[in-house]
Amino acid sequence: MEIAIYEYIFDAFAFVLGAIVGSFLNVCIYRMPLGLSVNEPRRSFCPHCKKQIPWSQNLPLISWLALRGKCANCGAPIAFRYFGVELLTAVLFLAVWLKYWAAGQWVLAFPYWIFVSLLIVATFVDFEHFIIPDEITIGGTVAGVLLSFAIPLMMQASVPARLMESSLWSLVWSALGAAVGYVTLWCVVELGKKAFGKKRIAFERAEKFMWMRDGDDADLQVGDEKMRWSDLFSRETDQLIMRCGSVEVKGVTIESTTVRFFYNRLVTDGGEFELEKLDTISGTVFEIVIPREAMGFGDVKFIACIGAFLGWQAVFFTIMTASVLGAVVGVVTIALGHREWSAKIPFGPYLAFGALLWLFAGWEIVEWYVRLMAPR
Repeated sequence: MEIAIYEYIFDAFAFVLGAIVGSFLNVCIYRMPLGLSVNEPRRSFCPHCKKQIPWSQNLPLISWLALRGKCANCGAPIAFRYFGVELLTAVLFLAVWLKYWAAGQWVLAFPYWIFVSLLIVATFVDFEHFIIPDEITIGGTVAGVLLSFAIPLMMQASVPARLMESSLWSLVWSALGAAVGYVTLWCVVELGKKAFGKKRIAFERAEKFMWMRDGDDADLQVGDEKMRWSDLFSRETDQLIMRCGSVEVKGVTIESTTVRFFYNRLVTDGGEFELEKLDTISGTVFEIVIPREAMGFGDVKFIACIGAFLGWQAVFFTIMTASVLGAVVGVVTIALGHREWSAKIPFGPYLAFGALLWLFAGWEIVEWYVRLMAPR
């Protein structure tokens, strides 16, 4: 009976700790993409009226329910995401604790709580902003390697049994997992760039276009569609090519020409122009070739983080699971007549799901699949 009581106390502690950490993760999810400090101001604030929230109105899970999802000061709605992140983190913290307590490896709960937190922040930031901050990817990779050195048991699936208690070998295998993950997805990105690195759009008749400076960035409008300049270029070598009826640059009109846009310059028959010295470029276009990537480099760094925490085997499982899940979602959205829905889901959340699946049941799924394919 005494043991059962202690187990309930530990379980409750894991859940409550997860809810508290989830409250902090909400801060990271909101502030990191905006370049704001997660430490200053120390208290959370309403995103609408900017008033700092007192501790009595910032109790994880409880406050959102008590205030019915509204700011106590201005009455503006507080997104369900805040409650959802706290609940999800609490449930995952509890699940991690139950798994490793039952296995007699409770010490693994601590590094994997950190890992789960990284996955949650990466998922929600990627959903909203289509980026994964370097603090999560690069910082997470470093944390995974250092934690593997401190807790060699983390690499038990990767390190040979005779070396499992060696901190140095655990560090080496963690670094290997990060390297395998990075190189694997990097190769996918490079091959995807060669195969699908250009999107060609031809118009039945000439469409008007306008390039307009907007501070350090710019907008490109072609017909009724407006695109953010920084969203079109992932590499310095990327080119946006236009076959134009006419182009007007600095008061000079060039007829029937092909222009090449790089992120910071424009190359035409009339010469080369630095975009930072221009305010507008206009004309008509018959065909446009837009550069694109198979996936973002944030995903490449993200899988390195996953490999650092879980080892090289998890890298391949995660990539395969993410790919299959992405394909299933794509087929379902097409069947529902909303193909654009799948385009709005970045690859990072699929990778996070695959990593979680490995963390809780990876080897069991692999063994089930092997038995299914070769029952004898």
